[in-house]
Formats: sequence, structure tokens, C-alpha cells
Amino acid sequence: MKPLGAGDPIRLGPYRILGVLGEGGMGKVYFGREDSGCTAAVKVLLPELAHDPDLARRFLREAHTAQAVASGGVARVLAAHTEDSRPWIATEFLSGPTLDDAVRRYGPFGADGVRALAASLAATLRDIHAAGLVHRDLKPANIVLTSTGPRVIDFGIARPEHGLTLTTTGQVPVTPGYGAPEQVLGRRVGPAADVFSLGAVLAYAATGQRTFDGTHVAAVQYEVVHGEPRLDSVPDGLRQLIAPCLAKDPAQRPTPDLVAGAFAPPPGADRIWRTGALAQDIERRGAEADRHATVVGQGSGAGSGPSRRRLLRTALAAGGVLAASGGATGAWWLLREEPRTIPAAGLARNAEPLSLTAGDHGTAPRELWGPLPVAAKAADGQVTTPLPVLDVVVFAAAGGGLAARLTTDGKEKWRLPGVRPAAGLVALPGNRFATAGSGGALLGFEASTSRQEWSVQGADTGRILAADDSAVYLVTRGGQLRAVDTAARTVRWTVPLPEYAVKAPGPRAAAGSGRLVVFGADGHVIAVDTASGATVWKAGDQARSALQPLVVKDVVYLGGRTLAALDIRTGAEVHKEIRATESPERGTGGWGVPALRGDYVYAMDGTALCQISRERGTHLPQDRSAKGPLPHTPPVVQGRTVWIVQGDGQGVSAHSTIDGGRFWTWSAASRGPWGMSGAGNRVFLVNDGNLTAMPTID
Repeated sequence: MKPLGAGDPIRLGPYRILGVLGEGGMGKVYFGREDSGCTAAVKVLLPELAHDPDLARRFLREAHTAQAVASGGVARVLAAHTEDSRPWIATEFLSGPTLDDAVRRYGPFGADGVRALAASLAATLRDIHAAGLVHRDLKPANIVLTSTGPRVIDFGIARPEHGLTLTTTGQVPVTPGYGAPEQVLGRRVGPAADVFSLGAVLAYAATGQRTFDGTHVAAVQYEVVHGEPRLDSVPDGLRQLIAPCLAKDPAQRPTPDLVAGAFAPPPGADRIWRTGALAQDIERRGAEADRHATVVGQGSGAGSGPSRRRLLRTALAAGGVLAASGGATGAWWLLREEPRTIPAAGLARNAEPLSLTAGDHGTAPRELWGPLPVAAKAADGQVTTPLPVLDVVVFAAAGGGLAARLTTDGKEKWRLPGVRPAAGLVALPGNRFATAGSGGALLGFEASTSRQEWSVQGADTGRILAADDSAVYLVTRGGQLRAVDTAARTVRWTVPLPEYAVKAPGPRAAAGSGRLVVFGADGHVIAVDTASGATVWKAGDQARSALQPLVVKDVVYLGGRTLAALDIRTGAEVHKEIRATESPERGTGGWGVPALRGDYVYAMDGTALCQISRERGTHLPQDRSAKGPLPHTPPVVQGRTVWIVQGDGQGVSAHSTIDGGRFWTWSAASRGPWGMSGAGNRVFLVNDGNLTAMPTID
């Protein structure tokens, strides 16, 4: 980012302008900050072009075009206005390199990374086409890599489907080597043109080289129309998937849905932008943006100190990691809605439960609301569990950050774009929650209003595990176990953890009675004293991966090879352990995660739903209708209904707490990981980017 110069604005609308992100032939992109602290990228048409009404309309059309697309994979418009005869577009600033920059800096992606990239971009193209648009300029410089995945930017030349390629000036607005043959020839283009561009993008990501190249633009365009794509360096398993996208005939190219299915990545493939050098780059850029944004508060008062412009210029000249991606239309940005305000607090309102006879016919009831395509998709094979508090359900939002929707009707109440829910989201006493911010900060918020109440900048948050009345427990980015005191806002203690205990997708934990029970990714369990971090007891070889413990007063229940009920203070056996009917695998099988309802604990033993007496420790298998092997997703109990996720994520089933009988299965055609929670006679479900509220029986 460059410092402001002569002629640059100090303010545009609600934004104080802090620096220049990029500049091109049509305009500049500035780094701006609202008084509330939210940062933005503000794109402005150059003064010498602003007088041209056609250019001004085309400039603002970019904002309106982006607004038409409902997808977490594209930029959403914040505002588009004309001020002093100069049009500008404001968007939420996103810290992260473009795909072009990432490949140049860190080298080509591996096969799994290309698959994750392809699946995500194909889903985004599907959403763009569903809005009746063709992007027409998909290229590595227009794809931003964030901690939650790739984002498509720059709708400057997007058009409705089958729009002509030629502009009014007769120019061909196509990036050499990425535009489809029909686009190069100036013919009408449809969604298939974006699929061609996607194929060229994926080939570049896999090799670091353009699949069509030449000594000059005309030579490259000739190769696109008449030559064969250079795919020799693409790994065999990817080449056969990329080649159909690059067919000369648009009719022979696959649809985005087919591309997404063909490239289906293995679990954890998306960690390429969440771990390693690329992830560190993304986080470093975010921290640098935060640092620059704080400068705006300096020098704003009266006195003889340096001016704000000088402070900004000094800070930017000191060197940073922010950079523009080449031109005014190539800066990276995500978009959000109108400037954030703090909404009023609300109260919890229960839903009317269904009668017991609603489950007699095996047909799932109608959703209370949803599915809404508003949630973030899985990261490292995990979905952030939605958190219901008072009148809202808080969830990881598509496009990054957190959002909250009213539990009653699913309408959005607030949004927090600058947080990292993939690092964890945990409830705190007093209807609060904690999550992670940029630079590893730990942040505390009031749930109903989204008002931030505290932060601990030195927490070094990697993954939030659990919380109790006085602390949040987390794994640092360096793999250590840490307690952060929420009253003192300081680190209470830090202790080491074995490397294999924190490997992806990480450990699970629960706290109570002065103990933190950590179920490691290696299947071993330790309990530490919450005051000192000292290890009190251990339980080895409980499973092959981490399962969420359940704490009920002074007893902790552990799934895995056995269902164990242990004294949380000493680790002594409270009831005789119950061996699983089948051995657990990584993430599935054996005894699943237990859930509580009154005097009973419910858990899956393989494919059997079992009811366990807390008093006697005996268990009663109730139902074996589940499709296994079942994932270790915590079941949810609401009213007289137990909800469990089916094998391979093939929907969720609702069972009776009385006899375990299955009432129904909902969304059986679904696949992949789920996040579930319940409150107020509602069950909240997240799967494949969709958020849904379902009713329960009582």
C-alpha cells in the first residue's frame, strides 16, 4: 500500500482514506476506514474520466452487477455513490494475495489444493450463472485467496448471458490466455466461456505456467482459438479433468456443477490456504491492515503534533505487506452491506413444538426457515457449529467472518466480517461468546447485539477449545495449550502439547469442576488443572481421533473404544466402561460423542442409538436404523427428539428420547460434514454452506 499523495481525497462518504491500494487506467483503489473501525477498499473513477457519462455508468454498473450474485464466493457491494461528480464503490477490504501472486511466491498447488480450488470456484461460477450473468474475466489476478477459501472479484466487464463481447469502442476486453475462443473472436458468450477460463486458471495453479502462451498478445489469442492447450506439466489425475474445460466448442465443456463433482477434494484439502506459508501471508496482511487502520486515531486531536496525513505517510513508508494486484480493477476486496450499526438486544423466544404424532409417518416436517445459502463451507473437513444465544443463532458466514440471524425467522441481525470463526466459536456466561480476530487476538462479544466487550491481543489463538466461568482455553498457533483469563484479559498459563495431539483437524475439549479435559487428535486424553495448567490425570488410547467430551457436574463422559464415565477431578472410573461393538476409525465409528438430557446420556454405539443411565451406568440400545459409519458429530437433544448425522453426512435423523425410534430423516441427499446445535425447540443445521432451522417434537 502506498501513502496518499497530492490530490488524493481525505474522506469519501463515511470512509477516512488511509492509503492507495492500486491504480489503473480508469481509477484508483483506496484503503479506507469507518469511524466504527471497519476497513474498506474504496474504488474511485479518475477525475479526467468522471465527466464521461458512459464511463461513469459503466463504472457504477460493476457494483450493481456484483449485487445481483448471491454467493459467498464473490464480492458483495457495500455502497456505490457519486460524490463531487466522482463515482466511487466501497467494499469490505480483504487481506490476502491473489492466486497469481500466491503461485509466484509459493509455487504451484499440489493435486489436493487444485481440487479444493476447482470445487470452490466452480460453485461460485454456478452462483454467478444462476443470477443470469457471465463473469467473462476469470483469471488468477481476479481470484483472492483468503483463510476461508478463494473469492472471485472484479465484475467490471460482466454481462448478462449471451451478451456480445465487443465493447462500444471496439476493444476486446479479454485477458490473453484466459478468455474463451468465442470471446476472443467477439462472438456472443455464455456460461461456458467462464468454464474455459476456469480450466486455464486451474492449469496455471497446477503448474505455475499459462496453458496458452506466445511472444505477443496476437500469438496468444491465436493459440486460444486454433492451438492445443499445453497440459504436459499438469499431473495425470488433473489433466483429464482440466482438458474438457478447454474444449474449443462451448457445447463440449462441462457445467460448473459437473466440474465441482469431478474435482471433489478429499477432506482437509482446503488447508492449503489455512496452513503453511500462504496462510501466514494471509494473516500477516490482515495484521498489517489492522496496524494501518489504527493510525487514523492518532493525531486527530488538537495540538502541535504531526498531521494525520503525515502519520499515515510515515506508517506506510515504513514498509508493509499490503499491495495492489496490478490495477484499479484488480485490488482485492470483499463486499458487505451498509455500514455496521449495533442492533438492540433481544430476548429468547421458543418455537411451538410439534406433537408426538408428527413423527408417526416417517416424513420430515417443513423447515421453520431455510435452507439459506449464507454459511461458510467446511474447512479442514470441519464445520463451525452454529451457536444459538437469546434471539439469534451465530454462525460462520459465507464470505468470511461471523453473522447472526434471528432464531424466529432467519432474518439477518448483524455481521462481523473481521473475525476468524474457523479458529473457533465458544459460548461464554452472560449470553456472550468468544472467537478469534486477526493476528491471533482473542475477542469477546455480546451475542444479541454483536458489541465487542474485550480483546486479548497476545492470546496467539490458533484453535479455541472450550470456556468456563473465568477463562477461554485454546491451542496457540505454535501448538501449545493456553488459558486466557476473561476477567483479567491476560494469559493465565501456557503448557506444551504433543505435536500429534494437535494435528489437523485438532483436539476437542470441555471444562468443569476445575479441570480442562482435552481429547487429542491422537486419541489420548489428558485433564489439566484450570488454575495452573498442570496435568492431573491421563487416559491413553481412547480412540483414533478426537471426540468432544461431555461434562456433567463432576463426571466427564468420553466416547471412542469405550464409553467411559470418569470423575473429572481424579480420572477414577465412576461406572464400569462399556466397550464399543466395533472399533472406532478416524472421525467415525465406535462410541460417538455423548449428549445429555435430564437423567440420561445419549450416544451412538456404531449404528445403534443408546440411552445410558447417569445413576446406574447401564445402557439400553434403542434403535439401529442409522446408516454408518457415523461421523463423530455431537448429537443434539431438543424436547423429546435426538438428532444425529447419518453416515457420510447423508442427512440427519430425528429419534425419540423415549424409545429411540426414528421419526424421520431430513435432507438424505446431502453429503459432507454437518454442524448442529439446538435451543428453544429448534435445531439449527449447517451443511454445504446452508443454514436451516428445524422444529422438534415435545
